[in-house]
Amino acid sequence: MKVSARNVFKGEVGAVKTGAVNAEVDVVLEGGDHLTAVITMESVKTLALAVGKPVVAMVKAPWVMLMTDQADVRLSARNCLAGTVKSVQSGAVNAEVALALPGGTEISAIVTRESVNELGLKPGVAATAVIKASSIILGVPG
Repeated sequence: MKVSARNVFKGEVGAVKTGAVNAEVDVVLEGGDHLTAVITMESVKTLALAVGKPVVAMVKAPWVMLMTDQADVRLSARNCLAGTVKSVQSGAVNAEVALALPGGTEISAIVTRESVNELGLKPGVAATAVIKASSIILGVPG
């Protein structure tokens, strides 16, 4: 499978919490990190999601936000994944920032160069990737 999403994570379903219209799906990534996705009940049925089923979680890099000083910050985003900046590749306007999570998963974010400077993003700096659960697209192999 080839997709344009910069972030493609392999994992398995850890839990499915169903609702009337949507479901909250916990995805356990290969390194043990977790993502929470919110998808429709129709998608849960179509993909035949169940605990233990292998899945692929996809997130486009521009949908990933970064923050550095999170003291006393509360967000509605379900996925706040703390890690360390691995690399920063600057372009004319934007930069691609790679964040390494403790379990070994890497997340790429596209942010402005101004944000890179304001947040002090450089290799070794602690940062948190913020991803809305509704921004995660799930797929199944096969």
